[in-house]
Amino acid sequence: MGGRSVRAGWTPGMTAGWTAGVVTLLLLAGCSVPSGHEARSAGASDAVPSGAAASTGATAATAGDSPTRAPRLPADEDVDYQLGGAAEPDDSVGIVVRDRTEDPAGLYDVCYVNGFQTQPDQRRFWRQRWRLVLTDADGDPVVDEGWGEWLLDIRTPRRRARLARIMAGWTQGCADDGYEAVEYDNLDSFTRSRGLLSPRDARAYARLLARGAHAAGLRAAQKNRAGWDGTSVGLDLAVAEECGRYRECGSYRRHYGRQVLMVEYRRRDFRRTCRTQGAAVPVVLRDRALSVDGVRAYC
Repeated sequence: MGGRSVRAGWTPGMTAGWTAGVVTLLLLAGCSVPSGHEARSAGASDAVPSGAAASTGATAATAGDSPTRAPRLPADEDVDYQLGGAAEPDDSVGIVVRDRTEDPAGLYDVCYVNGFQTQPDQRRFWRQRWRLVLTDADGDPVVDEGWGEWLLDIRTPRRRARLARIMAGWTQGCADDGYEAVEYDNLDSFTRSRGLLSPRDARAYARLLARGAHAAGLRAAQKNRAGWDGTSVGLDLAVAEECGRYRECGSYRRHYGRQVLMVEYRRRDFRRTCRTQGAAVPVVLRDRALSVDGVRAYC
């Protein structure tokens, strides 16, 4: 992805990331933190939840509000999903998701961090931290073949903590740049791990990522993995790709109410999601490549 090379090469040893890493370690150890650091399963129903959650958002997300946490997602605004490069948002857009190497749009901005896998252009960075990469019996990295990304090794508390410190540094960079929230991608990487990772590993690691986001003053988003309630580990909102295509939108709504962003890549799925969800949550149609000048439509 494009962006400023100084951010792309940032490491958690720098000052801002170090601060967030220390806060995360304190939280992991159960210590108090000084004020100012407050801390697809296919086939799911498309039904919109009834009651208070449908109109005000999930109870757990509401309860997680704190004076230092960024504001809640403005569910009445349109969203643009710009992982393929930054573009000037359309006038109706009030929420923009961009890669962490890009500047925020100055609206309600969500920062993309690949929390569970590596980016293809970060091979050198992760080779220097090889013990944190998941490897098979032959010592080769376990690869998400769809994207050419190495899976991160989250099997032990120590490795999870080390990875969480790295992610906390990147998350602090998002906060310093002016983002309000962060989405940690590939929460479901255990399904591509050849049985080496477990859902329990993912849950424990996601909890650390949520704490790191909150320590930086950001809200933390669950990315995909319908049917799992990320609010149970402190996540505040969800980014759901193709939930209309796979009939999963209702799963996210049950857990997060209106605190959900929905992205579709096929027009017929977009129409379905707009019909069933568009009155309550932001839905965008994008081209699958997420190209700067690609398809954009809103409900």
